[in-house]
Amino acid sequence: MSRRSTASALALLAAAGIATGAPAHAETVLNVGIGTQDTTTNTATVGVVVRQLKLIEKHLPKTGKYADVKIRLDWQNFTSGPPVTNGMMAGKLQFGAMGDYPLVVNGYTFQNNPESRSQLIAVAAYNIHGSGNGIVVNKETDAFSFDDLKGKVVSVPFGSAAHGMVLKALQDKGYPQSFFRLVNQSPEVGSTNLQEKKIDAHADFVPFAELLPFRGFARKVFDGVETNLPTWHGVVVRTDFAEKYPEIVDAYLQAILDAQAWVKADPKRAAEQIAAWTGTDKEVVYIFLGPGGIMTIDPTLKAPLIDAAKEDVKVLQKLDRVKEFDVASWVDDAPLRKAFAARGLDYDVQRTSTTNYEVSGEDGFCKRPITDPRKAGEIWVKDGDILPYASAVCTLGAVNDIKAKGREINVAYVFDTSRGIKLFAREAFYVVGGGEIAPYLLKRDAEAAAAKSGAKVLPYDEAAKAAVAGG
Repeated sequence: MSRRSTASALALLAAAGIATGAPAHAETVLNVGIGTQDTTTNTATVGVVVRQLKLIEKHLPKTGKYADVKIRLDWQNFTSGPPVTNGMMAGKLQFGAMGDYPLVVNGYTFQNNPESRSQLIAVAAYNIHGSGNGIVVNKETDAFSFDDLKGKVVSVPFGSAAHGMVLKALQDKGYPQSFFRLVNQSPEVGSTNLQEKKIDAHADFVPFAELLPFRGFARKVFDGVETNLPTWHGVVVRTDFAEKYPEIVDAYLQAILDAQAWVKADPKRAAEQIAAWTGTDKEVVYIFLGPGGIMTIDPTLKAPLIDAAKEDVKVLQKLDRVKEFDVASWVDDAPLRKAFAARGLDYDVQRTSTTNYEVSGEDGFCKRPITDPRKAGEIWVKDGDILPYASAVCTLGAVNDIKAKGREINVAYVFDTSRGIKLFAREAFYVVGGGEIAPYLLKRDAEAAAAKSGAKVLPYDEAAKAAVAGG
């Protein structure tokens, strides 16, 4: 072994917490650092769920070279991706979970590291159309679109997936970076400043573009779906660690599969638990991870997501943030394929699928089965169940019926008519006419649809009054 290789091996052992000058039997503690983002709902099944349910522990190796080793998991929580990369570069973290643009920067940063590279090994969750990131304004302002932000102060966590979305949107529209004044603010700071009207708009990643409107003081004016580029979060690992401890990589991947199955088995329970662990409202967790949610929970490294990462590189190159970076060589799905095979699952079948689990069942108000889940709706009854409905008309009609019977609701959900995105019913714009009620995320989409049909655009309360039993 060369002197450099020996030094690298010693550095890895030291970072992992293993004594290098003692006999083999004294090498009893292996620290494994995992950088996560608890408040980023996208990463729940690779972070907080895995940690809280102690799922990695169920799969950790205990025999062979691990017989006398105590594996200590060091979970470290961050509010965005760049600090995770810093921790990985310093050897304090072996795994990191973050969004698409930070992941690309992570891979690019590591490619010049003499001791290790990073490898993309799994996806946490994704939206194939790009929804999840978004820009919100204080709802008391008169801004309803991206263009309304010209000359305004817009904050975003620099280096985040939302930052990448903003940069791409400016490039797509042909606007200069001076179109508005972009300032660096964390989700927490940006949210407070938006509420206090110290800034004009705040761009952020999951869950804030839904969370802030849900909490009553913000309105979404731009959704990442408008960039026409998938958005996603994933997991990277230091290659020096992965090569030395592949069994621990496998344990983490098995735990991710367990976590994703746990969410889908009972999404209401999962939303409530994740809310308790993170402080994010359960109704917001559910809009992302529940059936038909904004995010699809799936660990496979899909071609459209890898292609999106290549586009992310181009966006960053135009800004001189990165130079050459080979995305394909950074992606390694071999460990995940092995984890799938161990469970008798077909990796290639799941990798080529982009289907989500959907709203289903019988509509108890309109008395018919749900046949088109992306035209359906749901109502979360206070202190009760989440009930499915066949259409927006049926959902709003059921809202009226439930309230007339003296019960309260936590929230109602509908789907955007043109984009298929799950929405909070109260935040949607409704095109009402001809006995139909069609929800839209963006006001301009609703106005365009109404102009074609001669219908009216109504807010939630008025649309609910227009709803009749059966539609």
